[in-house]
Amino acid sequence: MKITFFIIAFSIFLLINSYVIARGWQALSSSTTFRTEYIVAMILLFITLIISMIFGNEFPINNAKPMSFIGFTYIIIFSYLFISFFVVDIIRLANYFIHFLPAGMAGFRLWTMYLTLTVTAISLIVGNYNFNRPKVVTLNLSSDKARQNKEIKIVAVSDIHLGISIGKENLKRYVKLINDQHPDIVLLAGDISDRLVEPIIRQNMVEEFRSIKAPLGVFAINGNHEHYAEEPDATAKYLQKAGIVVLRDEVVCVDSSFYVVGREDRSNSKRKSLKQIINGSNLNIPFILMDHQPFQLEEAERNNIDFQISGHTHNGQFFPGNLLVKNMYELAYGYLKKGETHYYVSSGLGLWGPQYRIGTQSELVVINFKF
Repeated sequence: MKITFFIIAFSIFLLINSYVIARGWQALSSSTTFRTEYIVAMILLFITLIISMIFGNEFPINNAKPMSFIGFTYIIIFSYLFISFFVVDIIRLANYFIHFLPAGMAGFRLWTMYLTLTVTAISLIVGNYNFNRPKVVTLNLSSDKARQNKEIKIVAVSDIHLGISIGKENLKRYVKLINDQHPDIVLLAGDISDRLVEPIIRQNMVEEFRSIKAPLGVFAINGNHEHYAEEPDATAKYLQKAGIVVLRDEVVCVDSSFYVVGREDRSNSKRKSLKQIINGSNLNIPFILMDHQPFQLEEAERNNIDFQISGHTHNGQFFPGNLLVKNMYELAYGYLKKGETHYYVSSGLGLWGPQYRIGTQSELVVINFKF
């Protein structure tokens, strides 16, 4: 199944790249030099991306990291060129019938390409700046259950995607940002690793995880990426060495005051229902749920959950991805309340692939929770 999916996805990717390269070659018909440079640059970037994705773990980290950065940057470049060329082709088709640009299509194609590359370059600079400067989102929430006159500060983080691209130095900054909030409890809501746990082990990231300070504990769940390329136990075991409690369809009572519930990712077909997980728990104290993918929000509402934190969507990561995910999920990003249940879907502290936030933000979520 994975091999079939890979073949189909790679074939589509190759076709799109071929279209982008061909249209660029045609647009640059008046410049032999630029045509050659364009073809060579696009092919080299494409090869770098493929090598970094398939063989990145075979290289030393210091070599794999820049290769990954360059390769994944190509995803942004070809995506925006594809959109530009596709729109131009639609205009060309309309012009074939209406003739509103009878003499200017060649120049129009060329200058549209130049404009797209200029806008893309500016977007990459701004996007990388945004990625490297995460925002702190603050929520003030309360439970509607019987009051205990307590308040806790929760720091929630999702989608760090640790590995080659996002490594030890990134994690150091993230841990400092977490500790600067002085949390009572920290929740890691899935996709902590990007694919293999091996690059995390090689960089000895356990030191950073151990330095997270939260008197009520650090809790984590699996995301879909923990299921890629190896068993999800691999990341869980590594986190447990750092003193992090990994919840896999489990519920734990914290400080005799509230529950933390951690669901397996929905990519695990054997995961339990939420009702099964919390069966036998005291329904009169708050439930805080980590569920990586924000599907079927009504399940939390039906099962007496006070607050659910999710991630996964990255809020599309870069424009126009945010517009696409908005139509895929009831809540693709941000806050929502359904009944007595609060929901927040984070855009993530890290991200997959290209290290750019264009029209979105990297973020850490602070929840001041009263109950």
